[in-house]
Amino acid sequence: MSSKATSPRMAEIAHQPARSAAGIVDYESLLSALPHPILVIADDQTIVFANAAAESFYSMSAPALRRSHIADIVAFGCPLLAFVEQVQATGSTINEYGIEIATPRFSGSKLVDVYGGPMPEEPRNMFLMLQQRSMAQMIERQLTHRAAARSVSGMAGVLAHEIKNPLSGIRGAAQLLEPGLSDEDRALTQLICSETDRIRDLVDRMEVFGDERPLAKEAVNIHDVLNHVRRIAEHGFGRDLRYVEDYDPSLPHVLGNRDKLVQVFLNLLKNAAEAIGDKNDNGRIVLQTAFRPGVRLSLPGSDTRVSLPLMIQIEDNGSGIAEHLKPHLFDPFVTTKASGSGLGLALVAKIIADHGGIIECESEPKRTVFRVLLPMQRARPAAIAST
Repeated sequence: MSSKATSPRMAEIAHQPARSAAGIVDYESLLSALPHPILVIADDQTIVFANAAAESFYSMSAPALRRSHIADIVAFGCPLLAFVEQVQATGSTINEYGIEIATPRFSGSKLVDVYGGPMPEEPRNMFLMLQQRSMAQMIERQLTHRAAARSVSGMAGVLAHEIKNPLSGIRGAAQLLEPGLSDEDRALTQLICSETDRIRDLVDRMEVFGDERPLAKEAVNIHDVLNHVRRIAEHGFGRDLRYVEDYDPSLPHVLGNRDKLVQVFLNLLKNAAEAIGDKNDNGRIVLQTAFRPGVRLSLPGSDTRVSLPLMIQIEDNGSGIAEHLKPHLFDPFVTTKASGSGLGLALVAKIIADHGGIIECESEPKRTVFRVLLPMQRARPAAIAST
């Protein structure tokens, strides 16, 4: 995605108003005649005008759009919001190419080029024009992303294989040397063995990212999973913390892999305990489940919308997450721990994605929430239904 400011001459042409026979400026007629979606946005980011093309694009009437805030008609975190803020902050006409826009009204995301700038005689307002890319360009973009993801996964698998073989040789050689060495030198061979084991464990964790095999799924009671990981925490890393359970007992089963889900929530629970630390006498972790039937996810490149009604969240009252880490929280090798590898949350995100769900995080001092949204088990097996 690239960005550039429009030339002064182009801006001048774009800002030339339409005039009636009496010479009165008629912006509305000019904007309504354009075939591309046009919005006029006030300085408080409320929409004050929408043309017919915008009504079609957003599947909303012009009066409904005029009652909306720009943040109301796009998904959370949409780049269009940052674009509007940039135009309002700079007061200049700006172009952005290849922005993906998603809203609850779309069956999938739309790829658009965006043009925006201040209105010439009303500088507190700005215009926003969207030019939708063709479907062929959308498909090409998605296929490129998928090919890149497969390449990264394949590279992780190759690296894991090529690193583990020489590590085995290094460890074996150190073990062969150890019996004939003095106590001082034997400590060095033991250091070699322990460090090769540490690298092997790290490579094993990286290797998981290259595993594209489908998960073996079954109907899983998510409350059983949460109770299991809570018991582990209570008798181990989180023994001094208080646990609050806020469960929806009517929650249906999750279609998933129980072992993988235990891995996910054990990781999140351990992170919560570490965020609280052992110096907080009022440390508290809240485990909550709820049914959210209105949550739906649009699959990229498809008209299919998947319902994600099962919400599971882990909340802690620790110190929170630094602002500069939040955008990269689920990226590999991002960590706040001195001895951490930064693969834990990346692996959590992969497992949740393999289950067809999403994970998100909200954090501020004394309150951090990791929220997982999952699809439910549609048809419950007879063995489960009878229990």
